[in-house]
Amino acid sequence: MAQPQPKQQAFPIQLDQPMQQSLPASDLVVRRRHRLEQDSSDMQQSLPASDLVVVYTDGACLGNPGPGGWAWVIPKGPWASGAESHTTNQRMELTAVLMALQAISGPVKVISDSAYVVNCFRDEWYVLWQKRGWRNANKKPVANRDLWEPLIDLFIARKQEISWHWVKGHSGDEWNEIVDQLATTAAQDQRSR
Repeated sequence: MAQPQPKQQAFPIQLDQPMQQSLPASDLVVRRRHRLEQDSSDMQQSLPASDLVVVYTDGACLGNPGPGGWAWVIPKGPWASGAESHTTNQRMELTAVLMALQAISGPVKVISDSAYVVNCFRDEWYVLWQKRGWRNANKKPVANRDLWEPLIDLFIARKQEISWHWVKGHSGDEWNEIVDQLATTAAQDQRSR
């Protein structure tokens, strides 16, 4: 399955504009966009790569399986979202994290409401999956291997600079709610932003 690519568009809440390309290792370029009804002039702001970047990720699915969406957002910074017409919630959760980590270089703290994603890295499930030939504890093939493999490879290459934090979904965490809204909107509209 081809990985969805984000497209640039504005979102109705005040966020920086969506990301379209990977961020350079030397700095995090943030281009801000005013709301659609305002002037679309851009500003730039740089963050040194040594600074920890916090990113919220989420996936959404209307029916499971069904139309899905994924999103990531750096609080008060760039964001991206995308959609697939027929997918699962777990695939969208994985895609959100994969797209975020591909776009952000340097130290990153990933905040997700997906225990599936966070526990894999916190508890190192991937180590046993690889030892068992990509089979889980029940000796069944690991679901979503096509997304897990590049995500795990990326994590292993950057293990010292990626940390994981689980947050309960729909519990009032402002940025988790925002990223959930972005993912849900992508699933509903079937558009990348």
